[in-house]
Amino acid sequence: MFALTDPVDEQAMSNILTVTLNPALDLSTTVDRVVPEDKLRCDAPVLEAGGGGINVARAIGAMGGRAHAFVAISGYHGQQFLDILRQEPLIPEVFHTHGETRQSLAVTDRTSGEQFRFVMPGPRWTPEQAQEALEAIARVTPQRGYLVLSGSQPPGVPLHFPTQLAALMADHSARLILDTSGAPLKALLKVGSARHHVLRLDGAESEELAGRKLSDIHAVADFAEELITRGVAEVVVLALGAEGSILVEGGNRWHACTQPVTVRSKVGAGDSFVGVFTWAVSQGARWEEALVLGVAAASSAVTSDGTELCRRDQVDELARTATLRRI
Repeated sequence: MFALTDPVDEQAMSNILTVTLNPALDLSTTVDRVVPEDKLRCDAPVLEAGGGGINVARAIGAMGGRAHAFVAISGYHGQQFLDILRQEPLIPEVFHTHGETRQSLAVTDRTSGEQFRFVMPGPRWTPEQAQEALEAIARVTPQRGYLVLSGSQPPGVPLHFPTQLAALMADHSARLILDTSGAPLKALLKVGSARHHVLRLDGAESEELAGRKLSDIHAVADFAEELITRGVAEVVVLALGAEGSILVEGGNRWHACTQPVTVRSKVGAGDSFVGVFTWAVSQGARWEEALVLGVAAASSAVTSDGTELCRRDQVDELARTATLRRI
């Protein structure tokens, strides 16, 4: 089984750029019980810099890497965000925009174990700002490296932003790994979409995009092949929650899953997968090896509280005992 090693030089550490257009200043806390009307006495809050691409970069940092993290911030909350970000194992690439960086609140009910997540809207962008962001991303994209676009798009950003980014990557011989949802995801099926290197979806997103129920892992793999045939991506990864993930590329169909783990919080599982998967591929892992490490990272993340991500020692152990098979 492929094993990640510590980076040996700055080039190895810096060939990944993550992109976060709609970051959030994440506030998380715990109460005895969530009930209406009463004043709920919370534990001391934890404040973190959040957003898909940021979490992906943090997961890479947890594994010994150091990705560049392009992030659009603004306002007072944006400055708070940046102060926190500078303490993380990543290299910030800051893009200043207008308005105010959004906030999110996660409250865990200690009695039931349930988590309630409240996400505020981000500032609305203009098409001109989106174009400026594309140009700024181009300036910091590593040649022959990897670019990860993860998380939601701010209101006003064109739905085809991922496609525009994919076309831009060709100029840098860089490979785009896309983890998105909603309307931008559906827009990928439109005629003329540029081919993405890797597309990752979760179960609900897969069925939404397919427009049908995907009843078993073979149906999921069939849909992944359909996306490749349609030119949406070269490699498709479909997450199945506790059942692991499926990866399809070049006629190969792989399914990987770990031993069962105790779930404490599902926050960060997808970002942990993408971060460790990308880091593994950038270090020379084969697709199926990166898949195993990715599902191990996702399983590691769900065993932690709140918004904590994967831990390297646990990822290594879960990967050693994981199941990998062709389907």
